[in-house]
Amino acid sequence: MSKVAFVGVGRMGANMARHLQLDCGHNITAVYDVNKEASAEIAGELGAADCATLAEVTEAAEIIFTVVTNDAAMRAIFLQDGDNLLMGSSGKTFINCATLSPGIHKEVYQAGKGTGAHVLEGAMASSISQARDGSLFLMIGGDQEVFDQHKEILDQLSVNLRLCGEIGKAAEVKALVNMVMNINTAGLAEGLGLADALGLDLKMVCDIFSQTGANSRVLETDSEDMIDRDHECWFSAEHAAKDSGIAGDLAAVAGISLPVNDATKAQYDKMVKVGLGDLDKSGIAEMTFKGRGPSA
Repeated sequence: MSKVAFVGVGRMGANMARHLQLDCGHNITAVYDVNKEASAEIAGELGAADCATLAEVTEAAEIIFTVVTNDAAMRAIFLQDGDNLLMGSSGKTFINCATLSPGIHKEVYQAGKGTGAHVLEGAMASSISQARDGSLFLMIGGDQEVFDQHKEILDQLSVNLRLCGEIGKAAEVKALVNMVMNINTAGLAEGLGLADALGLDLKMVCDIFSQTGANSRVLETDSEDMIDRDHECWFSAEHAAKDSGIAGDLAAVAGISLPVNDATKAQYDKMVKVGLGDLDKSGIAEMTFKGRGPSA
């Protein structure tokens, strides 16, 4: 079993670490997080070192998973002057599991090559419960040889594991996944909001949606929360805005327009602006149902 470390132990990273040690027998040797309360908690639970520096994390493990919030955080842990994960990293493998731009994944990959480290991207399309039980859907980008060497541990975290291509390609696919998911969520919120304003029975509407062209995975996961105004955060509106923005940036480079994505991003940006960014993405219904919203 491998010596494994995690940088970023929020709800996703912590539950991935729990699964790998408690269910699969790997040794979680070290953790690191800017939220020291979170890192202390999971370190105590798993008997891992709660590292004060990033270089200590790399020294303590063979495989280091990172689960950070955005490109700036990724750049800070790998590319900042002084303390960073690439110090003493020859022969180590980094598996980077956040939804980030393809560009930052490529920067870290090239920097890793310069130190003799291996780098994979492991874009995730699932939620907290799947992180804990090892049923994430992981999209991998990187070198075939490195993927093959680490396929066993990746399989332990994922169902239907996919190698999408070279570094950056998994980030592109994940941006598309979240773009379409966010569009579907916004569309469902508008449909249910209008149905509510028309005085229709929303349970009936959802049942009809499920048997027609209005059906979607989002209908299964978010409709009840939209109706009940239960927006406990599994995937935040702030992250939805970020990820729709990544898709928009890719479209600009490719020279195509995405007007529906642009409108969806504007809705999530508005949620962030009015202080609702920490709600689950289903909270977009607060912007569409009559009588709701920040001023309701």
